Amino acid sequence: MKYSIIVPVFNRPDEVRELLGSLAGQTLKDFEVIIVEDGSKTPCKDVCDEFAGILDLHYYYKDNSGPGQSRNYGAERAQGEWLIVLDSDVVLPEGYLAAVNEALTSRLSSLPSCDAWGGPDSAHPDFTPVQKAISYSMTSFFTTGGIRGGKTKMDKFFPRSYNMGVRREVWNELGGFSKMRFGEDIDFSYRIVEAGHKTALIPEAWVWHKRRTDFRKFFRQVFNSGIARINLTKRHPGTLKLVHLLPTVFTVGVIGLVLISAVGRLLMYYCSNDQWRWLCLLPWVPILLYSLLIFVHSSLQNKSAYVGLLSVPAAFVQLMGYGLGFIKAWWKRCVLGQDEFTAFEKNFYK
Repeated sequence: MKYSIIVPVFNRPDEVRELLGSLAGQTLKDFEVIIVEDGSKTPCKDVCDEFAGILDLHYYYKDNSGPGQSRNYGAERAQGEWLIVLDSDVVLPEGYLAAVNEALTSRLSSLPSCDAWGGPDSAHPDFTPVQKAISYSMTSFFTTGGIRGGKTKMDKFFPRSYNMGVRREVWNELGGFSKMRFGEDIDFSYRIVEAGHKTALIPEAWVWHKRRTDFRKFFRQVFNSGIARINLTKRHPGTLKLVHLLPTVFTVGVIGLVLISAVGRLLMYYCSNDQWRWLCLLPWVPILLYSLLIFVHSSLQNKSAYVGLLSVPAAFVQLMGYGLGFIKAWWKRCVLGQDEFTAFEKNFYK
């Protein structure tokens, strides 16, 4: 068998139904599907049973240990030459596997020599406006989202676990995912590259990715990503790039501008003088200009002013959530000198 598709699931039966439906419609059929139920209270066993006669489908239930360890659990039971990891909240276009296979086997492609690959993600037309706004913020050049998988020109590509493939031998050699709760996919990608294996982006192997359904969950996701970046830097020295610092610079800048405006307002109040009005209003100009840029660009890209409007808070949540998580981790790990487990015990599965 050529491909084994491994999907960890936690309380998401409806999403699994959509994913399995898209897998059933693939034009290339040489694959198996391994669903690993990670201790869900709302299991998807009944959903999987619906596709038992349609897909080569294997369902496993295990105690909760996190997505990384669930992927490892599935990999141990997989039969394919390539192990493809997908998140449960993705949907595949019908030509997804065919595109992967073409890229990995074509004589005109350099990819047959690669050991791991990833593909980009996009928003489906049927997604909610909030999901589209979050998708925009996670993929837009104006929020640093372009580093996630939309670029074709980069020195090294690090696949993400929502859409990545790894040769079985490489997975076995490196032991799969670590026990990190956040950033475990980037850690795995770094270890693949550090071991001398080649990675690649397959632009045609894209997926529709639902992501989070509200801004509160989205904030928690990117906050944990900011924490993970410091932990990843400690594990893999030299991997911190300028682009990783931009959300923190943005966060400090926005907070600083708001504080300057607050000082101007206080001076106006206590001095009873409008000469400080400029200090109150001027700091909001760059914030408003950036918001306008996001609104216009997202509105045009999504063909919806409403999605464009929602993209403004989505962009601020993404950048500032990540920045705040980064600052917290920097303080605990770099200033206080705490180790990874002591600083963020909840970021590990026992």
